[in-house]
Amino acid sequence: MKTAVIYYSMSGNCEYAAEWINSEIGADLIRLEPEKAYPDSGFRKFFWGGKSAVMGEMPKLKPYDFDGTKYDRVIFGFPVWASNPTPPIRTFIHENLEALHGKKIAAFACCSGGGAEKALEKLKKMLQTDMLEAEMILIDPKEKQDPQNVQRIKVFCEKLKK
Repeated sequence: MKTAVIYYSMSGNCEYAAEWINSEIGADLIRLEPEKAYPDSGFRKFFWGGKSAVMGEMPKLKPYDFDGTKYDRVIFGFPVWASNPTPPIRTFIHENLEALHGKKIAAFACCSGGGAEKALEKLKKMLQTDMLEAEMILIDPKEKQDPQNVQRIKVFCEKLKK
C-alpha cells in the first residue's frame, strides 16, 4: 500500500515522529511549510499560532509534491495549537480534499499539553469523515524520550501494517 505522510513541524516533534513512522512502514514524507514562517519562540509563537488556528486561517504554502492518485493511504501529522490542527494542515486539506476522498486516512498529533483529542476530531470534520484508520497522540516525542511515546508509535504502525 502506497502511503504519504503529510506533516507540519515547527519544533521538530512531528518531523521526528514522521521519520520514525517512515522507518517502520515505508512512506513518502511530505513536509508542509508556510511561505511566511510562524514565530517559533516566546509569547509571539503562542499568540500568532493560536490565533491562526482558532480563526481557521489557511496560509499560503511553499510548493510541495503531492499527487493523490499515487497513494492509497495518507497520514497527517501536526502539532496541536489551541486544540486545533495547525493551519498548514488546513490549507493542504482545502487544496486537496477531492484527491483525499476514498483514501485510507490516519493521523498523529504532537502536543505539550491538552487539546489533541479535540484537534483530531476537528481534523475528521475537515476531511469530511467520521473515522480514521489509526490515530495517535504524542507528548513532545523529540524532546522527551518517553517509553510511552515509543510504545504509541509502535502500536500506531502495527495498526497500519494490518
